[in-house]
Amino acid sequence: MKNKIAPLIPEHFYHIYNRANGNDILFKTKENYHFFLNKFNIHISPVANTFCYCLMPNHFHFLIQLKNEQEISDRFIDERREKKWRGQEVISGFVSQQFSNLFNAYTKAFNKRYNRKGSLFMRNFKRKDVLEESYLRKLVHYIHYNPIKAGLVKQPKDWEFSSYSSLTSERKTQLRRDETLSWFEDLANFKYCHQYPPSITGIEKFLKL
Repeated sequence: MKNKIAPLIPEHFYHIYNRANGNDILFKTKENYHFFLNKFNIHISPVANTFCYCLMPNHFHFLIQLKNEQEISDRFIDERREKKWRGQEVISGFVSQQFSNLFNAYTKAFNKRYNRKGSLFMRNFKRKDVLEESYLRKLVHYIHYNPIKAGLVKQPKDWEFSSYSSLTSERKTQLRRDETLSWFEDLANFKYCHQYPPSITGIEKFLKL
């Protein structure tokens, strides 16, 4: 029996995850990573705020919060009129379609670049609705620690393809930097916590993707 896919509800936080099909690699070069993030900004930023992310060679993690219903509806009023969806169904459907557009755009460019055919991502991206805001801090820590767990680098700051550097700098960013850091009280404590492995106690259900 297939698991029911969780709806995407306005203003809810979600741990978003997807991976490559089989043994495929999603990102082979720096250009691939940056291209994917650019497409993410095009397709997902209009419907969600992003708090942190980590791109790995064969998978990725994002912690996002959907924008409110009015913001999303205003952007997609024409499409909504055409499809005649209603309520949460329309929002969930449009956001899911935005992710589909992201994956399709990246796959098309990746396949052309590497002369390959077929799907690149798993068909259904995973999402976990984070209802307990007290767990957001642990999720941020867990997401940033993926490259260390995989043995790719020794510290989160050393992995170029995560939100860690943007969150700890003063550079302009589309990330919700201030809110993310506030979960750790301040920047100093954010950096301190990331020196050590994350505790996943209490957030296991958000990691079983």
